[in-house]
Amino acid sequence: MTKEDLKKRTKLFALRIIKMGKVIKADDVDKLLLKQLIRSATSVAANYRAALKAKSKKDFIYKLAIIEEEADESYFWLELMTEAEIVKPEKIASLTNEAKELTAIFTAQGKTAKQNI
Repeated sequence: MTKEDLKKRTKLFALRIIKMGKVIKADDVDKLLLKQLIRSATSVAANYRAALKAKSKKDFIYKLAIIEEEADESYFWLELMTEAEIVKPEKIASLTNEAKELTAIFTAQGKTAKQNI
């Protein structure tokens, strides 16, 4: 996967989360969880773009760690929303899977980048 492919993939993940948030009929608690999910999912895309413009290898590794955390946090919020019965697991299975995959991708990239210092 190229940098451009991953840039598109992270942006698409953020857009899909935003669109999901727009269709959920949410009470105040649900809105709070949605806000957290949207924040973390959009952060994955924004921070990946920032990582591509890193000023140094150390800066790149630092930004990858943030992306990894935000992708994992997105997975957490999706998981919590299904367990709280805000959304049915089958409705967001592809988003949940994407959050797990992005976490794995950025974990692996971070490890590789650290080995290549």
